Amino acid sequence: MGKLNLLVVDDEPGIRSGIKRILESFSVSYPFMDEDFDFEVFEAESGEEAIELLDNYLFDIALLDNKLPGIQGIEVLEYIKKQNIDVIVVMITSYASLDMAVKATRSGAYDFVPKPFTPKELRNCLENIAKQLFLRRMTQKMQQEGKQIRFQFLSVLSHELKSPINAVEGYLKLMLEKRNGHYVGDYTEMINRSLTRMQEMRNLILDLLDFTRIESGKKLRNIKNINLCENARQSIDSMQPMCIQKDIDIHLNCNDTITMKADKQELDIIINNLVSNAIKYNKHGGRIDITVKKENDNTILSVADTGIGMIKNDIEKLFEDFVRIKSEQTKNISGTGLGLSIVKKISDLYGASIQVDSEPDQGSTFTIKFPPQ
Repeated sequence: MGKLNLLVVDDEPGIRSGIKRILESFSVSYPFMDEDFDFEVFEAESGEEAIELLDNYLFDIALLDNKLPGIQGIEVLEYIKKQNIDVIVVMITSYASLDMAVKATRSGAYDFVPKPFTPKELRNCLENIAKQLFLRRMTQKMQQEGKQIRFQFLSVLSHELKSPINAVEGYLKLMLEKRNGHYVGDYTEMINRSLTRMQEMRNLILDLLDFTRIESGKKLRNIKNINLCENARQSIDSMQPMCIQKDIDIHLNCNDTITMKADKQELDIIINNLVSNAIKYNKHGGRIDITVKKENDNTILSVADTGIGMIKNDIEKLFEDFVRIKSEQTKNISGTGLGLSIVKKISDLYGASIQVDSEPDQGSTFTIKFPPQ
């Protein structure tokens, strides 16, 4: 349960103790809130005491009487505004008037409650404030998380692009200086390595574009009846050069009639990421099996490989943003840490579940179950 610190500023002991009794067993709950709020009540009998407490402690809400000995409540309110103290103020006073309400609002008061008020009136006021505080905290949390994501995004971008750019630049300088000779053939290996690095950068940029489109919710979706077998075949065709380099056999087990309502580009991203990973983390001379089938009206997509596999603890982290599993076997394998995160985000759009079965040195199987669309 969440706790809201509430300061009651009133020179009448009966008012302070009455508010404390009203809020002793009172909590605020809304369906959209993940926790209830109750109240920790603090007291001040003068404006001077209130200012001292506000300067030294954090309060969420202040119930502030205007008629106080010494400095008045409205002066305390003006002090709060001047010092930019983060507290929601509700004015409570026997001298209720429109002018006072307007002045208090202009000075930063959230609400204005005239005495005498009933327990229900006070609770209704605090319920609204608790809702505002919850929404404010959620907004701040999203902003903070957004900053963290942007920081991670830029860190990954700068780190992942710097290495291939440096490599390509180095190869070009060697060729410019004719270090290996005067014939193009002398530089074939350097050219091939440069092209590989450029492809890595292109893959990173494409992953980042997919990630940002999905995260922003601005990607336009074109939902229609898609032949999932045809999508898988197209993925296999595009991945054949990678398979040839590692002497990997890739097989498709699919009935041509298996279709589902989906965005073709989204399914391409899912299949290409899974197949690409199955190649990258496979052993030389390994095998990949792609299976598409119907099961109790669900559409099942499975990609199995005979690769390096992983331990259970690594499986649990696979689908987090910017996460890559680091080991002696993966240190020379390039990647952005976004591919499986994107797969998970797209799968969530369809209400699909993902299951990963893996054993070290035995291989991995990724299975996505799409419910009827």
